[in-house]
Order: sequence, then C-alpha cells, then structure tokens
Amino acid sequence: MSANSNDNDGDRVSIGEYEESGKCIECDAEKLTHDYERAELICENCGIVIDEEFIDDGPEWRAFDSEQRENRSRVGSPMTNMTHDKGLSTQISIKNRDGQGNPISSNKKAQFYRLRKWHRQARISDAKERNLALALGELNRMSSCLNIPRNIQEDSSKIYRQAAEADLIKGRSIEGVVAASLYIACRKNGVARTLDEIAEAARITRKELGRTYRFIAQELELKLPLSLPQEYLPRFCSKLDLSQQTQIKAREIIQKASERGLTSGRSPTGIAAAAIYISSVVCGEKRPQKEIADQTNTTEVTVRNRYQEIKKELDIEINV
Repeated sequence: MSANSNDNDGDRVSIGEYEESGKCIECDAEKLTHDYERAELICENCGIVIDEEFIDDGPEWRAFDSEQRENRSRVGSPMTNMTHDKGLSTQISIKNRDGQGNPISSNKKAQFYRLRKWHRQARISDAKERNLALALGELNRMSSCLNIPRNIQEDSSKIYRQAAEADLIKGRSIEGVVAASLYIACRKNGVARTLDEIAEAARITRKELGRTYRFIAQELELKLPLSLPQEYLPRFCSKLDLSQQTQIKAREIIQKASERGLTSGRSPTGIAAAAIYISSVVCGEKRPQKEIADQTNTTEVTVRNRYQEIKKELDIEINV
C-alpha cells in the first residue's frame, strides 16, 4: 500500500503532514526506513509505504578511500559556519604544485604567494568580516587546545554570529565572547568543560568568562542545562588512569548522592572529584586527594569536604 498511490487531496495533505512531523501518517511511529532499491520510504511499525520514487541526491560514483573520494568529487567543500564566508568563496591551495602534481618554478611560487595574499585581502570586505574571521580563527585555536568535537565548534560559531548580529560584542574582547560561545555550546551539548579550562585556553580570567557567558545567554534567551557531575567522570578517570570499574562505582555514588539531594547547589566538578576519590579507595586504586584535585581543577579542601559529606550521608565505610 502506498500513501501517495492516489492523487486525491487527502493523500497530498498526509504526505505534507509527514514532512512536517517526520512520523508515520498512519500510526505516528518514528521508525521510518529508506529502501533504496525500490526508492520507497517505509514505516517499520505498520509497513505502510509513505513515499515512493524519491530522488537519490547522492553522487553517482563510489569511493573506497579518501584519495578516490577527492579525485572523483566534482564539487567543493560543504557549507560550514567555521569560516566567515561559510566556505562559499574559492581558495588558492598552499601546495606549490601544478595540476599534474609537479613542483612549480621559483618565479611561479613568488607569483602565487602574491595571489594568495591579494585573495585573502579580497575575501574580507569590511571590518565586520575581519572581526568574524579573527574570532573564528581564535575559536579554532581554542577548540584544538581543548579537543572540542567539530559539531560543538559549529554550534559555537553560530552562537558567536548571533551575538555579533545582536550587537553584543561592543566593549568586550573577541577572546572573551568566543570563549563564552564555546562554553555555552559545550553546556548545550553535554560536553564537560569547566570555566577554568576554557578561560585558560582563551587566556582570559575566569571572572571575565563567567560574566560574558551569563550576559550572552541572557540576551540571546538561551536556556542552558545544568552541568552534571557524571559528565566529567570519563575524562577525569582517564586523566587519573583509573579502571572502568572505578568509573562505574563513582557513577553509582553520584547517583545515590543526587537522590539524597547532596549535589544541588554544589560544584559538579567537586562532587565528581569526591566520588572518584571514594571509588578509587573502594576499588583498590587509591589516588591522593591532591592528585585528584589537580586533575579535576578543584582544591583539596573541596574534595575533602564533599568526600566527608557523601561518606556521612551514604554511610560508606572507607579504610583510608
């Protein structure tokens, strides 16, 4: 049965409803599968054919490695928010080689050096684009230092563009606004990065970063989820060279502490550090509080206080 087998108005309305909702028009299920051999869109739940004879907009060729993909592709790079012109302008390669891959002469090298220089200047038309190009370059540097995924970088650049369009950058440093955009994107996507880490990568103070990110989030009306201690466990345990068993135990401790209300109003990194200390002792992989504090960007006092609270409330027996 095909949802668009009849040409009446009802079927056309149904397909339009599917395009808006992304659900099956019969059973409201979201499990839809593309059958590329028959060119059909099928609901896995009820079996109805929602659409048929759709057009495959992919390439007509296949590639089995990156070299084949590069040689067979006849189009440029996809649009990206990581460049000020969204990647729509042309670029002159920095490789001093001709179309056959042979080195070019010294005279040609000097000529292409001048061409690249003029081309870079021509791509930036005004001060606004120059500011955006500098900001996105700074964002790329910070993301590289902090090992931020590509999708988070894209979100950060979107937030920075929104802040620039809303005229929120005046009176603030480029580094501060870029760092705030990066921190907001990390919070939105559940990527655990602390204010101290981002401030250090941006070479600004923690106070400036905190003030800027709160201002931008308020002006752009961004609702940021709370940072959870669990989000920091994989990275912190990796830094401390702890086993998976210790990480799982720390997660259980944090879950129980959350149920008792011990995590509300407290720093998530402090809770994570205390849970890691307790689990490392319980699992026989004890790490000193000082080492844990250094690797989690907290203080020994914070680790000790959170550790005492959790130990007392959860009635955990620890032989230190």
